[in-house]
Order: sequence, then C-alpha cells, then structure tokens
Amino acid sequence: MDAKELIARRVARELRDSTLVNLGIGLPTLVAHYVPEGMLVAFQSENGIIGFGSRPPDGMEDPNLTDAGGGFISALPGAYAFDSATSFALIRGGHLDMTVLGGLQVDARGHLANWLVPGKMVAGMGGAMDLVAGARRVVIAMQHAAKGTAKIVPELTLPPTAARPVSLVVTDLAVIEPTPEGLVLRERAPGVSVEQILALTTAPLILPDTVPEMTL
Repeated sequence: MDAKELIARRVARELRDSTLVNLGIGLPTLVAHYVPEGMLVAFQSENGIIGFGSRPPDGMEDPNLTDAGGGFISALPGAYAFDSATSFALIRGGHLDMTVLGGLQVDARGHLANWLVPGKMVAGMGGAMDLVAGARRVVIAMQHAAKGTAKIVPELTLPPTAARPVSLVVTDLAVIEPTPEGLVLRERAPGVSVEQILALTTAPLILPDTVPEMTL
C-alpha cells in the first residue's frame, strides 16, 4: 500500500463506535474508506454535512455532495446537511469527539502548523483553528517528511494553527503521542526501524523500551 493508504488505515483504528468525527481536507478524507466493519461513525465536514461516506464510484458523483475541499463524497442513510453557522456551532461548542487533520509541521510540544506557507496564496485557514481548539481529540495525518525535510520539529517555523497541542500524530513512518513530558514514539510502520524514524525527525523523541509495529 502507498503512504497515504497506510496513514488512513492506521488513523481509522482510532475511530470509536457512535462518535461524531470531522475529517479535514485532503488525506484525512481517506479515513472514511477504512471504518472498521460494524462500527457506526458519523463523519462531519465543516461545509455543513453529517453522515457522509467515502468517494462514490466514477460516474456516480453528485455535485451537491462534497467535502470542505470540494471532493466528492457519498451520503449515508440518515445523513443531513445544514448551514455553516450550525456546522461551526457544533465545532466550537465542543460536540466533536475527534477531528482528523493534515499537517505541515508538529513541534516538540505537540503544536500544529497546517494552514499557511508564507509567500503562498491561500484562501484562508478554514476551520482548522476551530477544530484544534474545539474537538475532544485531534489526530494529525501527515507524511513524516517532505522531500527529506523533517515535519516533526523542535519549534514551528510556520504559523501555528492553535495554542492547544494535538492528541496524536500518525505518519507513514510512525505513531507519535504528544505528552507533557514530550513526544513519545508509540509505534513504527511495518518494516521501518526506530533509527529510520529518528533520522527524519528533528524534534526529540521519547523512546519506550519497545516500539511495536503498527497494526493496520
């Protein structure tokens, strides 16, 4: 499997039955493909829908059914749509059990940067700030490095998304948990060594006695 599928499959293991979960733009939307069998999860998108599923088959797309990034989604039985004011009331009111977001950087204290690269045009930060501040759990789904440059760093060099640290970081190499003591390496991807992870991580990592491989 490719890196994005590996990350999405591992993040899907963080889902819990009967919860409300936001999936951010891009890689996080892939998590909807890998919900464990028999589990009921209501996916929310900040553009105003609860109860969406994975991308429909080619030719079955509905232009009225998209995620916040404009990607096509399917609507599951019982799904409903609403305006942005209601959507952000859910987010800001603390009603989301979990959000899954992409990331550009995560620092040694678990702070996220995911909305702006200086010098590049962006439409805005969208719901990222509200989601990090409002969801009960914040899981980051991102590749471990970009063209060999570490994305898990001692200090953010990009604008931060929020003051609150995230709950978990899942990459194509590792699962890392921010804690008050620092970043703990919880799991490594299949076939990946601890040394390979350390070589592509500039933030210090706390290493338990054993670091098991991910279960996908």
